This record gives sequence, C-alpha cells and structure tokens, in this order.
Amino acid sequence: MAQRLEGQELAASIRDRLSDHVDQLTEYGHRPTLATLHMGADPGAATYVEMKQRDCDRLGVDGRHVDIDADADAQTLYDAIERLNADPDVDGIMIQDDTPAHVDWMSAVRRIDPTKDVDGLHPDNLGRLLAGDPRFVPCTPLGIERLLVANGIAVEGADVAIVNHSNIVGKPLANLLVQKTDGAAAAKAATAAPNATVTVCHSATEDLTAKTRAADIVVVAVGIPEFLDGSMITQGTAVVDVGVSTVERENGEREQVGDVEVETVDPKASHLTPNPGGVGPMTRAMLMHNTIRAAGLRADVDRRLFPEQVSS
Repeated sequence: MAQRLEGQELAASIRDRLSDHVDQLTEYGHRPTLATLHMGADPGAATYVEMKQRDCDRLGVDGRHVDIDADADAQTLYDAIERLNADPDVDGIMIQDDTPAHVDWMSAVRRIDPTKDVDGLHPDNLGRLLAGDPRFVPCTPLGIERLLVANGIAVEGADVAIVNHSNIVGKPLANLLVQKTDGAAAAKAATAAPNATVTVCHSATEDLTAKTRAADIVVVAVGIPEFLDGSMITQGTAVVDVGVSTVERENGEREQVGDVEVETVDPKASHLTPNPGGVGPMTRAMLMHNTIRAAGLRADVDRRLFPEQVSS
C-alpha cells in the first residue's frame, strides 16, 4: 500500500509558521489583507471561498469578501477588481473560478494588479515564473511541490509526467519543477529549485500510458473520475491526484473521488495523495503564503518579517 501524502497535516504546520509572520507584520503596523470575489452560482465554489475566509480568520489575516450576482454583467466584476486594486489596505485579490458563461474568468484575472495577484495566474506572474524569478507561484503547483519535498520524494533529476496542460496546474507546475538556480538566486527565490525533467501530457496524449509508466512522479489533473489506473504506472511511482469529481455508485450513493483509481494504483505506487485531504489543503495554505508574502512586499519590510519560501 502506498504511503499517503497527507496535505491536511502539512498545511496545518505551514499555517502555524505563517501565523508567526502575520503577528510580526501586524506588530510592524501592516495586517495582511486578502479580498475574495465570487461571481457564480456553484454552491461548492461558494463553500470553497468560505473555507478561504476561515483560513484568514485562523491566521489573523483580514479577510474581505465581495459577492457579485451571477446575472450581473462583466463590467460589474471588473469595477470591483479596480476598486480593490486601488485600495492601499488590500494586499491580495483572488477570484473564484466559476464565473458565468458570459464572463471570461482569465480576462478578469488579467485585470488584477500583478502585485496583488496571490493566485499567481496573471501573465506577469506566470512570465516571472518562466524566467526563474517568481513573485507568486500559482497555489496548486506550489502546494504540490511542497508536498513532494516535505515527504522526502526526490524531485531533482526525477522524471515527472503531468497529465494536465492548463494555465492553473499543468503549465506552471512544469515550469516550477524544471527550475534550477544557483545559490545566490535561490536565496532570493520564492520557492526551491526542483530541477526535474518534465513531460506535459493531457487526456488526449497519444500513448499516454507509455509516458506515465516512464515517470518517477505522476501528477494527474484531468477532472475525469478514476482516470489513472494501475496499468498506467510502474511499481514505486509517486502519484499526485489533483482531480475532484462526484460519482454515483451502483447503490445510489454519491461519493467524491479523484482522477486516480485508488484500488489499482494503491498497491503499486510508493506515495499517493488522499482525495480529499491531499492537494486541496495545500492549495489553500499556499494562498495564505502568497497573501502574507504580498503583504511583506507591499509593506517593504525586512525579509525576515515575511516568508520568502515555505520550508518543509
């Protein structure tokens, strides 16, 4: 049976360390502030935003929330973003990604001030990651990298297959995992330099199984329930499951599952993220990390007062 990559416990330990940074910043006179925006009708997304606001409460971060009617026009959302951009007390802004069909979510993200884009998805921040000088690393990729490192999984020199090519997970994770910096640059970096060899795939990749079986680490995020089965990995592979789906079983019960068929993958994998409880908690912890980092950068305080990187 695979060793579980428990995100809940690691996220809790990270929050403990981040809480100290919040206290230091608050004593310095700058309490970190995160603004969340939700323009959608998905109850699950609304619950996720509430969880992020609860994370703020736990850490002493000032959490602000802006709820926008899903029937409103795009300009209503854009105007809310501009107000938050102009607010000197707001350090971070994130927009929940279930915007209605008439509003392009990424167009909204591109309107966020890059220095407040704590999701790390503005083109300016993605470009800085590509260049090896990240300001904010996207939360899910950073959470995955921290989860691997904290569990002693060798990333440097490893072959990694990422089954996702989105701007949220696959592309930034690939860029994060191939980073290599010298000692001086690493000291200034927002995260470590994993120096892996990465293959980016997707659900329609030709002969996908050959690519996942050749990997030491497989990250799957296609949103297809139980997509990755045991035949697609070799013995000893570390598997990170990012997908979240709800399926109805033969008995009529509904169950949350990921992209991994646990029954067949578990006996072969060396490590496996539980789902739920693996990547999700880490994503939220990294949002708090980026928010507190943003507060430190905006306050222009000594580097010791805010996290340049989250250590394992």
